[in-house]
Amino acid sequence: MSNQISKLQTVLMAGGQGTRLRPLTSNQPKPMVQVVNRPLMEYIIELLNRQGLREIIVTLQFLPTLIANYFGDGSSWGVNMIYVTEESPLGTAGSVKNAKSFISNTFLVVSGDALTDIDFLEAIEFHRNNNAAVTIVLKEVPNPLEFGIVITDSSGRITKFLEKPGWGEVFSDTINTGIYIIEPEILDYIPDDGPYDFSRDLFPKLLKDGFPMYGFVTDGYWCDIGNIEQYLTAHRDILDGKVNIKIPGHELENKIWVGDGTEIDDSAIVKGPVVIGNHVKVEPGTKLREYSVIGNNVVIKRDNFIHRSVVMDNSYIGPACHIRGTVIGRNCDIKSGVRIDEGAVIGEDCLIGENAIINQGVLIFPFKTVDARATVNTSIIWESRGMRSLFGKRGVAGLINVDITPEMAVRLGMAYGSFLPVNSQVVTSRDGTRSARILKRAIMAGLNASGVHIRDLEVSAVPVNRFTIDSHSDQGGIDVRTSDRDPQWIQISFFDEEGRDLDASARRSIERIYSRNEFRRAFLDELGEIYYPARAREAYVQALTDALDLDSIQERSFKVVFDYGYGAASLIVPGLLGKLGCEVLSLNAYTDEKRLITQRPPRQESLKRLGEVVKSFKADIGLLFDNGAERLAVVDDVGRTLAGSELLVVMVDLVTRHFPGGKIGVPVNQPNVIEVLSNQRGFEVVRTKVDRSDLMRVAREDGVVFCGGGDGGFIFPEFMPAYDAIFTFAKILEMIANRKQKISEVVDELPNFHLKKREVVISWENKGHVMRYLIEKHMGDDVDSTDGLKVFLSPGKWVLILPDDEEPVLHLYAEGFDEKDCDYLLDEYEGKIRIALQ
Repeated sequence: MSNQISKLQTVLMAGGQGTRLRPLTSNQPKPMVQVVNRPLMEYIIELLNRQGLREIIVTLQFLPTLIANYFGDGSSWGVNMIYVTEESPLGTAGSVKNAKSFISNTFLVVSGDALTDIDFLEAIEFHRNNNAAVTIVLKEVPNPLEFGIVITDSSGRITKFLEKPGWGEVFSDTINTGIYIIEPEILDYIPDDGPYDFSRDLFPKLLKDGFPMYGFVTDGYWCDIGNIEQYLTAHRDILDGKVNIKIPGHELENKIWVGDGTEIDDSAIVKGPVVIGNHVKVEPGTKLREYSVIGNNVVIKRDNFIHRSVVMDNSYIGPACHIRGTVIGRNCDIKSGVRIDEGAVIGEDCLIGENAIINQGVLIFPFKTVDARATVNTSIIWESRGMRSLFGKRGVAGLINVDITPEMAVRLGMAYGSFLPVNSQVVTSRDGTRSARILKRAIMAGLNASGVHIRDLEVSAVPVNRFTIDSHSDQGGIDVRTSDRDPQWIQISFFDEEGRDLDASARRSIERIYSRNEFRRAFLDELGEIYYPARAREAYVQALTDALDLDSIQERSFKVVFDYGYGAASLIVPGLLGKLGCEVLSLNAYTDEKRLITQRPPRQESLKRLGEVVKSFKADIGLLFDNGAERLAVVDDVGRTLAGSELLVVMVDLVTRHFPGGKIGVPVNQPNVIEVLSNQRGFEVVRTKVDRSDLMRVAREDGVVFCGGGDGGFIFPEFMPAYDAIFTFAKILEMIANRKQKISEVVDELPNFHLKKREVVISWENKGHVMRYLIEKHMGDDVDSTDGLKVFLSPGKWVLILPDDEEPVLHLYAEGFDEKDCDYLLDEYEGKIRIALQ
């Protein structure tokens, strides 16, 4: 028998991808997944060696080199291994047929991704005693529904196969383990082309043809590690001694295994059964509770709680984390204060920011980043990161069908609807793209489900949405549209009952509802309805013209060039231009999804072309709107582009000459020349945060006549306390007409200023440290902390250090006497940041 066994070959099937085990199998074959700090397949090879089955043929398909490079020829495990690789998936039987040239006699087929200590020799003896063509190793299990059931007679001969039956078909609890003893002639019944499976294709055919097929019922341990729950169960069974394998490390008292070079602080509490790998460091105050497995080279900082969890090699667990029932892949960086709940899995090479919460059952695929203080309720598969904050600078934004999916949009709509009272009305709008239409419909479903009614403007400009809310006493609004710069990037904007961007408090409330799934689910008689308001655009245009001095504008008979960029403004502005008495040349003056996405040129290219057209048409002004008609850039009558801070200064000059007095709101990152122009004409300047929602807040204050940012967005509270490029355009015409100048003459009269910006990349965890360092350095100096830290160095000279809310970045702004002076200031403060990081 021993001589026969030494000649018997084993085909070890190791080609599986293990899709149900993802993200653990995203970057490695299922047989290489670590179980108690070693690849699962390694336990099979050791078991085969102990039983004298040392001739092993390994079938590979998914990432084959990872297995071949790890095991080599098998000599380190006392076996002889050769490899056969499939070019494409061939199925279980097909993969074995692919190795036919290496098979010469009776052979054993074993899966490389199951955990077992079955006595193969006993099964082989059973096979030979019955002169079987095929013997299937069977196992009795309490719930056989997820497996293929095999029914045998009293002698063990197979009489029937049932592939994953329902309970009504269950007449046995013996299942197919995927372990077979097969005679070599059976390979001839497996076709050469295409996938072919043992249990689904080959075995039923052999049974029908009368081949002697037997089932051997084993009492050994066997676990098919098909999903994360079974993966954790296998660890528990190993630590409980239910499976006969050698656990790596030195066994101490109370079922605690510890590897070489491991340091555990005396104050740490370790309660077995627990496995701790080689060169692990466990710091004071940490509690390692039962059924936890810690991989090699893992660092566990102070005051952690880890229970029933697997932490794989080379991972770092920061202080004060709470980890329960979790799997953490290799090379992960878990920052301080993180909570990871039951059933969550973190793929390899992930970074989880401090105080983040990973909720129950969440899967985070490899190479992802979760922002500090983020709450993650849904799996991060394709997204680049888990966001710390649901809301960004201008609402909720991300890649269509990647970061922002329809299912997320439904939940977002429900969260916003739950924030509002039942029977509230919300105005919705979008641009002309399919992506915006799909997501708006999903949001509308969520709103209706939470008991909120919708007044849908369909394709419309954002100012019309804001105006409709404010003029009809609606409770809020939502706009969905693609980005001007990236058509794959979607932007979802939320408005309050006055048409302004939601303030920080409202955003936090909606995020809390969203992250906790605390949605209001309306009763049948409370479900929302959808209405389509009539003549909303006409009402907007009428209100706009009522707020203007039409006679002055019409008297000038302006020549205007418009670049609509295929946006929604093309549906509204033409009706306004006739009332203004303008002679107009329009570019890209219709909504077109294909052109908006694929043929809209870059902004700088559009502005250059607009300048050329303005000069050739001898126009008074040219305008380029963004997709939502909220922000604009201007080209003057000589073809110069006015945008950003330069356009803001032009607007301040026009406003302070047009209005008799009042307040002007501008962000802290805009130049001091604004104060110079305003103060000498009797205006007060109110500095705001860079966030445009703060500009809209200030716009509601008494005495404020104008607010403007450096992004091309402007507010005239006399009409509406929100960005509106359409009204801004009309107001520019009115102010120029009353001043009786060309816009180029206005620009020529302005004082010069020099403002530059730079970004410094910095990790999330260092932002606070750097800002504290800079504040301490400037204690007692002339500073402004409205938004970030603004340091006044001398009249007309300052530096602003502003942490980004969404990215690991510090924004530096500097105003100086010339370009060189600005560069010097930026260099100086970037140097101070580098010093703070040392």
